[in-house]
Amino acid sequence: MSLKADDVTKQPRSSRWIALAILMLPVLLVTVDNTVVGFALPKIAEALQPSASQQLWMIDAYSLVLAGLLISMGSLGDRKGHRKLLLIGSLGFCVVSAMTAYTDSAAQLITGRACMGIFGAMLMPSTLALIRSLFEDREERRFAVAIWATTLTVGSALGPLIGGVLLEFFSWGSIFLLAVPVLVPLLVLGPLLLPESEPDGSGPMDVISTMQSMVALGALVYSIKHIASVGPDVSALVAFSVALVFGWVFVRRQLRLPTPLMDLSLFRNKMFSGSVTINLMSLAFLISFVFFSTQFLQIALRMSPLSASLALIPGQVMAIVVGLVIVPVAQRVSVIVLIPILLAFTAAAFLLVAGIGSSLTILVMAFALLNIGVGAIATVSNDVILSAVPSTKAGAASAISETAYEVGVVLGTTVLGGVVTATYRSTLQLPDFLTPLQTHLASETLAGAHSISATLTGSQGDEVMYNATRAFEGGISLMAWVTFSLALLAIFIARRTLKVPKAAPV
Repeated sequence: MSLKADDVTKQPRSSRWIALAILMLPVLLVTVDNTVVGFALPKIAEALQPSASQQLWMIDAYSLVLAGLLISMGSLGDRKGHRKLLLIGSLGFCVVSAMTAYTDSAAQLITGRACMGIFGAMLMPSTLALIRSLFEDREERRFAVAIWATTLTVGSALGPLIGGVLLEFFSWGSIFLLAVPVLVPLLVLGPLLLPESEPDGSGPMDVISTMQSMVALGALVYSIKHIASVGPDVSALVAFSVALVFGWVFVRRQLRLPTPLMDLSLFRNKMFSGSVTINLMSLAFLISFVFFSTQFLQIALRMSPLSASLALIPGQVMAIVVGLVIVPVAQRVSVIVLIPILLAFTAAAFLLVAGIGSSLTILVMAFALLNIGVGAIATVSNDVILSAVPSTKAGAASAISETAYEVGVVLGTTVLGGVVTATYRSTLQLPDFLTPLQTHLASETLAGAHSISATLTGSQGDEVMYNATRAFEGGISLMAWVTFSLALLAIFIARRTLKVPKAAPV
């Protein structure tokens, strides 16, 4: 026997919180998956020998597909029921993850990641929408959303730790097998504990809008990656033009449709649009940090995966603590004051790296500062997003929120990670004793330089790694300055948009 939405109020209070715990399993998995692959990248690069572009696609194929489908899946959940979609997505994610664990080429891994993104898109909108169904009381729901938002940040923060433990004792494929033990409890207990949301029957799925959004986002990401890997050329210009055209067509279509795929009217609410923007930017900051720091710790500083992951534990602890402690603070301090203060912590993290360098001590301190800001921002902004819309728009609002989250992940690796990659390629000076093939491989990625140095004699290998590390550090420094500037911009956006109406609760 399954629960209906009307039965929620009859459930014991403890049952609702157990149901929430079950809901957090897919949230944790999907967000862990965003950073654990980045942490495993050196091991994957050693095994599969991907190009620089393929390395970025290994991370972004998942988030790109996820971001492109989240709005559609949120709408589908509103129509057909969020619990049903959640269970289908969990089963598919388990199967595809297990298959991806045994791929033997970069192309296969990228394809597997893209397929995981399809099923991952079924999970995320359903979790936040079901929280709205489970908790009708405002204060209970605020705390439940805080747990959900904290899980988002904690999942991203725990990715390196989980990856470090798995990679220390198992092959890189183990990071994908993680999905099976995490999602099986949801598949077993979900039908018993989770209520089914009421379908609204608001018409068929808009496949055309879905394709337009995916083409626009995919073309934009491709153009940025191409510029980072090869440089600006005709291909990058064409891809960027395609992104602009399809993005414009998508927006015009949404404004004309009686039941749009993305309800753009929600963005007329400054609190909603400002919170979504801050959410996107803060996640981009976090993912970009994980992207460069995990490579630097494992390759440049030659730390084992486990040692590198343990070095980031202070930041992971801060993400958990701050994400929960911020709830009572948010009840007393206006968001227009609170979020700029939190963004100041993220700005300080990158200013530390830009101004002093990327030593182990600095990276540990910066990651802790970053997680103080991002961990709390996720909690506060998602509560604002969910509270700013009527209950009938919960699925659409949560889908937009999570789309911003995944777009932030994509932009973190594509734009900010691309700054590191482009700087590395343009400033790297390699010795003349390398063959053309060795020069090409070493100039692609830091992992490539490490692989080439391992085939050389001691002094020659040390010279290659010294030059590669310096070029990579130069990319980190430039990216840190760029991100610091973006954090200041985010503070300005927060101050202009997060003004709570006098009649609304803070």
